[in-house]
Amino acid sequence: MFTIIFPLLLLFSTTTTTAQPYKPTDRFFLACGTSSTDGEWNGDEGSKFTLANIATASFSSKPSRQDPSVPRIPYTTARIFNTSSFTYRFPVSRGPKFLRLHFFNTSYADLQPNQCFFSVSSNGYTLLTNFSAFQAASYRPTPTSQPAPKFVKEYSIYVNDAQILNVTFTPSHNSYGFINGIEIVSMPENLYFNAKDLNYVSLTSGPEIAESIALETIYRLNMGGGYISGIADTGMNRSWEPDDDYIFGAAFGLTPVNTTPITYTETPNYTAPEQVYATQRSMGNMSDRYNLTWILPVDSGYFYMIRLHFCNIIPQYTKSGQTVFTIFMNNQTAEKEADPLLWTQGKAHPVFKDYVVFVSDQDNGGKGKQDLWLAMHPNLRASAEWGDAYLNGLEAFKLSMASSLASPNPELSFTTPPPTPASPVGGNKKKSPPYAAIIGGVAGGLALLSLLVLIVFRRRRRVKSYGTADDRSSWDPASIESKSTHSGHSSLPSDRCRRFSLTEMKVATREFDDNCIIGHGGFGKVYKGYIDNGTTTVAIKRLNTSSSQGVREFHTEIGMLSKLRHVHLVSLIGYCDDDEEMVLVYDYMAHGTLREHLYRSNNPPLSWERRLHICIGAARGLHYLHTSAKRRIIHRDVKSTNILLDENWVAKVSDFGLSKLGPNDPSQTHVSTVVKGSMGYVDPEYYQRQQLTDKSDVYSFGVVLLEVLCARPAMIPGLPKEQVNLAEWGKYCYRKGILDQIIDPKLRDEIAPECLTKFGEVAYSCLKEQGCDRLTMEDVVYKLELALEVQGTAEGGLASENQELPFLRHGEATTTDDDVFSGSSAIRNGTSSISTTYEGFKSDTVFSEMGKPTGRAISDTNRHQAIKLSSDVLFDSTTFPF
Repeated sequence: MFTIIFPLLLLFSTTTTTAQPYKPTDRFFLACGTSSTDGEWNGDEGSKFTLANIATASFSSKPSRQDPSVPRIPYTTARIFNTSSFTYRFPVSRGPKFLRLHFFNTSYADLQPNQCFFSVSSNGYTLLTNFSAFQAASYRPTPTSQPAPKFVKEYSIYVNDAQILNVTFTPSHNSYGFINGIEIVSMPENLYFNAKDLNYVSLTSGPEIAESIALETIYRLNMGGGYISGIADTGMNRSWEPDDDYIFGAAFGLTPVNTTPITYTETPNYTAPEQVYATQRSMGNMSDRYNLTWILPVDSGYFYMIRLHFCNIIPQYTKSGQTVFTIFMNNQTAEKEADPLLWTQGKAHPVFKDYVVFVSDQDNGGKGKQDLWLAMHPNLRASAEWGDAYLNGLEAFKLSMASSLASPNPELSFTTPPPTPASPVGGNKKKSPPYAAIIGGVAGGLALLSLLVLIVFRRRRRVKSYGTADDRSSWDPASIESKSTHSGHSSLPSDRCRRFSLTEMKVATREFDDNCIIGHGGFGKVYKGYIDNGTTTVAIKRLNTSSSQGVREFHTEIGMLSKLRHVHLVSLIGYCDDDEEMVLVYDYMAHGTLREHLYRSNNPPLSWERRLHICIGAARGLHYLHTSAKRRIIHRDVKSTNILLDENWVAKVSDFGLSKLGPNDPSQTHVSTVVKGSMGYVDPEYYQRQQLTDKSDVYSFGVVLLEVLCARPAMIPGLPKEQVNLAEWGKYCYRKGILDQIIDPKLRDEIAPECLTKFGEVAYSCLKEQGCDRLTMEDVVYKLELALEVQGTAEGGLASENQELPFLRHGEATTTDDDVFSGSSAIRNGTSSISTTYEGFKSDTVFSEMGKPTGRAISDTNRHQAIKLSSDVLFDSTTFPF
């Protein structure tokens, strides 16, 4: 009992409290898998909350081990479900309730934790689907956080007139589920539900926190303070975590502590414990040098309500207007002029603000983890007296979509070890009986014998096919149209790159183990693998049989890259064309794609100087394509995901499946072909005329330059129509002289004004409507190198937020002031699922993929139809001529 009372005494001795704890009308603590009672926790065996099938649908078990870091209650027993669904029924009063599910990840009754998958639903809401407690416990949201053997999933559900809260557990097929403890706690009627004054970030409207919506608590952070347990909460058993693990970089700021009582006036006293408001994280006197930033990994494809808690505890700040700051969420302006002292009656008066933001998964097209960035920076234009920003607490809630809160299990952090050639290849297998091992051994011996015969046969065929062949300069149309084969009879060039067997590819990727996947694309999955007895790391791209990219594109990629060698082009090591499998093997790029370092990832942001070097490298690679062959090569799919970065951050252009050779006749300036490309990057002139030139690559590269500068996607359909297309939006801002207002906030104090002027000029010149008016890639390289030189020699320091930047205003006529749209001009790096009609798109201003949602081919019949939101890749039927 002393261990419970002492923290309370310490709490009341360190702060003079004026808050009275909320007294919940419903409060249930159910320990599962036991009949005993311990304090507030009552066993579920024989309780009124279980149904009659408790003995047939479940059984109780104790953990195989007890972790000393895990509390005894309720984690010493569990209820296991392995046959059918099992439901707990809690009679409760009408109103909002906390539902907390307690899990201790370990083995029970000789069951393996990694084989545990189950679903949970409650009152018509899907909370978890095919959930793995093993993966949830092993997940590390940040590099500094540690896996937790026990964890709690917290939900908020509004119980209506039926006054019953059901919780149903359903094991997946051939699997099992478990639960250690269940909490039900009432909350005040308007604590979260029916929240007023919601601020929609980059959205004109969004979901209300109505009774029909369920919430999942993703984060509850005490900024600048320590852990706050449930017993120190205001009656609702909420726990608050420190924010240290989520701070970006080394900019931890200051953590002042309040020494005077917290006074609740505008804010109800149950909103958050006084300890939350008595500590904070602020920026201090270095606020002009950085942003105060938190990175919060969340499930994509959902709306989130973000509650920010403020309470001024710094003695120098006494009145409104002294400390005003801007709040960004995912590089979007959530609050332009946050002034907590304006929102309250003064010092030590808490207040909170609620924001709704949508987190999309634009890159992967499905639901996965994405980083939600929260950043603050002093708004010196609104107040120059104290350049500071601060935050006391944060709560983040995922909002149900179509009555569901379920998301895929988090991916485990995994470093692929080099495979041992002598070791058998395979994933996790269930134990086989002895006769299965005997049969497997016989089959393996036969397979090995067959493999030896096949190797000898193929070597003889290969000598016959290639031993006297000259350098092949064109494809045999018949072989291009044929399917992949396991024989050596192929037109693919084994003399210019290696040809691998399918067995070698399986060994390199551990039988194409999903744990080796490092990326996805229109072609298929990309694996990290090891060849040459594990001594060489490679990237292995395997054709997905359902992919829209096929044999012709496979041959195009090999034919193109086998003839090209340049420091700024990705190197093709070899290929595999066996047994209906088509695989490409490249040099491994340790730092992945350029896009992965610009937005929506866990990677720290690139410095401006490094971004310039990357742009220059990619431009050199494209310049080589355009000028170093008898017929210029047009990439036709330049975008940030096709620029890869090696271990030294050297940029390399990749993915040549869409590439085309320029015209045979030097007097011709273009190639007539159907339009291909990625949404947001397609040259408008090429789109309108179906005439492809090297200036089409220049246009696409101009979009990449804006991506690098602004850290946002090329297309964001949910934004106001002026901002949807990055190319058009960037050109507009350049002409108006407000390009500084849309740059990546993390670069705002890093770019020299003269450098930004020159960089903006290059991007604008690449994006001219007429190709003849655009720069050549040689000019682009030169001007970017000049911008880098200016950045290095700029005098007078970097631009601050209130500094006028001398942008050039030449070229096209600027628009009038009447054309300026309303709302914030900060970049919106996110999408919305609110609108599905996209009325703002016009075929003459937005150039993107159209047609089938699985690809990018644009036919005459669908050229002016509605735009399909797809970033997959299709190729035309024109043979690549070599």
